[in-house]
Amino acid sequence: MNKTYKLALSAVMAFAITACGSDSLDVEPKSALSEDQVKTVDNLDALVTSAYSYLGNDHYTAPMYLWPTGNLRAGDAHKGGNGAADIFAYHALSLYEPLVADGESFPPDFIDLNNKKWVRDFTGISRVNSALQVMNEVDESVYPNKAARQAELRFIRGVFYFDLKIHYDQVPWIDETMTPEQVETASNVDLTSQELWDKIAADFRFGVENLPLPQDQAQVGRADRDAARAYLAKTLLYQAYVQDENHQVTSIDSDNLEEVVSLVDDIEENGHYGLVNDYAENFLWEFENNRESVFEIQRSREDGSPDGRGSWGVALNTPMAGGFGCCGFHVPTENFVNAFKTGADGLPLFDTFNDANYDASSDMVDPRLDHTVGMEDKPFKYDEDLIIEDGDSWARNPATYGNFVSMKELEHPDCECRMQNGPFTVTSKNTILVRYADVLLWKAEALIELNREDEALPIINRIRQRAAGSTGRLGNNFSIYNIGTYSDFADQDEARQALRWERRLELGLEGHRFFDLVRWGVAKETLDTYLEVEQTRKEYLTDAEFTAGKHEYMPIPQQQINLSGGAYQQNPGY
Repeated sequence: MNKTYKLALSAVMAFAITACGSDSLDVEPKSALSEDQVKTVDNLDALVTSAYSYLGNDHYTAPMYLWPTGNLRAGDAHKGGNGAADIFAYHALSLYEPLVADGESFPPDFIDLNNKKWVRDFTGISRVNSALQVMNEVDESVYPNKAARQAELRFIRGVFYFDLKIHYDQVPWIDETMTPEQVETASNVDLTSQELWDKIAADFRFGVENLPLPQDQAQVGRADRDAARAYLAKTLLYQAYVQDENHQVTSIDSDNLEEVVSLVDDIEENGHYGLVNDYAENFLWEFENNRESVFEIQRSREDGSPDGRGSWGVALNTPMAGGFGCCGFHVPTENFVNAFKTGADGLPLFDTFNDANYDASSDMVDPRLDHTVGMEDKPFKYDEDLIIEDGDSWARNPATYGNFVSMKELEHPDCECRMQNGPFTVTSKNTILVRYADVLLWKAEALIELNREDEALPIINRIRQRAAGSTGRLGNNFSIYNIGTYSDFADQDEARQALRWERRLELGLEGHRFFDLVRWGVAKETLDTYLEVEQTRKEYLTDAEFTAGKHEYMPIPQQQINLSGGAYQQNPGY
């Protein structure tokens, strides 16, 4: 499928702002554009497109779909693959303690995936800053879309910085106004955690002020005002949970929470985004860019590039059977599957859900389970002609990780969106970064923390009602569905529990869970409870231990500390 955005790299790759100053080199540079030549409408637009393209230039070693860092560390998924040595760095995420600042010391990979994540995000930021440096000097009479394009670039920079912030906490702030000397001497502790959040929020605020409304945005895939509002709301929600130097939540900023509610109110009032009727449509290629998708990475195939701009970030996650081929990563845990069990009232079994493993013949479940997890004797991706008859044959190492399949990021093997590169299956299905359901749940969370749980109740019930009506594609006689709504919340604690459970189910395996736990300040207690039982089910987890004040964030890559000349400071505990 060809997408609106193709890679427009000819001008960008050839462009060099800085000329070589060596006396020994007197040859005129070839295939380079001067700064003035770049300052045309077409070339300025190409610089913006180049920044967008880098969002989709990810890979399973540093994906934008945060399944390794968001799900493996959260107790929602096992690494999968062919045992611990198969990308050991991701095995280390599940065990916590093996994480080290120098990821190249991980045998047998010898690839620092942590450093690759850091470099990938900062390369995207560099593209944005280079484009802004040129664009800031262009008169609006030459480039009428200047303010909107600047806002798009700052939006993209905000996305990359948000990703860095939730992974590393303390990172250096680099923008287009800084001189090379300032960049070289910048430290990851120049700004406090709250000041860094302010910088990220400022980029999204600029988008709110200068981007068109979504109904006025001319091209699919470009950032719009409501997408900027959404990311600003998300930034402020995270910032509201103030943490100390040991990553423990010390207070919650009510002013930030009030602004979250106001921003989501504005998005709702505009009316462009909303919930799709069937939950399934969020995870099917033919429904990408639907009204629930607030912002997604545009992917493509047959676009002139060698392999297409496909979903390489999840290329490891396809099962070993069913017409795929490789590689059986990202295996849902029993704990995660059990969380979908419901009682006679259709509500979650908060206290007893994990007492026994899910039995499809007798346990009632929330239907979102079968949109999220493929399992034995059930259809894969809504196709009753593609039943997972032997779960172990679909798995790479079922004895270690089990045989569940994470389905949201995958497509049917017959999808025309599919591309095959050796053993790897990728598709042109877009990667959703923000869904409208997520936005609504941010508002509900803010309301609950503001002691306005009665206002949050209908939001949570609205999400659950949509789930209840999303069984049409799931077939008959495979599961016992029973999902109800909450009549009221007795107090803030009950509302908070319902909201946090709802986020786990609604956004399951989409890469958000671990970062939610850290934001709320409950990572240690939640993961200790998870490991207490899961270690009896999966032997490889025997030595797993989450250390509070350390494992909430990744270590600053040792390579970056070395390159900074010691200006960067390591996160606590590493």
